[in-house]
Amino acid sequence: MVPRNCLVDSSVPMLADTSVVINLDATGYFDQILDAVPNRLLISEDVQNEVLRGEDSGAHEENAIWAIIERGQAKVAALTLDGLETFRSLTSGRASETLGDGEAATIACALSLGAIALIDERKALRISAERFPSLVTATSLDVLAHPQIRSSLGLSRLSKAVFNALTLARMRVPPHYLPWVVGLIGADAASKCNSLPRSVRQPGWGSPG
Repeated sequence: MVPRNCLVDSSVPMLADTSVVINLDATGYFDQILDAVPNRLLISEDVQNEVLRGEDSGAHEENAIWAIIERGQAKVAALTLDGLETFRSLTSGRASETLGDGEAATIACALSLGAIALIDERKALRISAERFPSLVTATSLDVLAHPQIRSSLGLSRLSKAVFNALTLARMRVPPHYLPWVVGLIGADAASKCNSLPRSVRQPGWGSPG
């Protein structure tokens, strides 16, 4: 069974953190995914800068984002004055309660624009839930498990897309998505995904008894 998906309102844009951009790019179906998902994709200027810094240091996994922006499938969102205050509050203070620029900008922009924040990191999700309980957050898996993505790609290509994200980008899988992911890609493929918990990669995981 697919977990309940929080991307239920197609009129609300989704604002993606760098890790989500990397994961969706790694699927090999980034443009098809954005064509199928009804929510408009935004990225913050800070996430755009993180992608540029990654390219400068030799990382090329994110390069497809430029083609996505050029085709109009994603837009870059600037921080408002209110968003800038939120950003500063998220990047200053104790290390356990602060975030990197990209994550902070994603949350701050999403709040100011009324968007869904696409974030995968546990710490960012925790801080967002504690400080901004009204902010709707989603993960890479929420996008990939969206009913319209499943319908557009079909199970075979969706399985390949999820496997690619797990192996090439080491996509994090929230615990409630583990049964769905293993059921989709199969136990043999799951055993090859080091990004999955070791227990999930063992033969017979999820079998009754």
